[in-house]
Amino acid sequence: MAKTNPFTFIQQVRSEASKVIWPTRRETAVTTVMVFLMVLIASIFFLVADQLMSWGVSLLLGLGN
Repeated sequence: MAKTNPFTFIQQVRSEASKVIWPTRRETAVTTVMVFLMVLIASIFFLVADQLMSWGVSLLLGLGN
């Protein structure tokens, strides 16, 4: 692999960084809210699934009250 001059490398990095389309503040906020909402939904789902499985296993093994 050919070595690149550090100055040329920095120019290439700046060129590539200028091509990046950064999200707006609103897009970032909406995405953040959606992530937290999905985490909440997933945690509730797994809580309910865990409780149902626990109840089912207890019932199956005769440990239920």
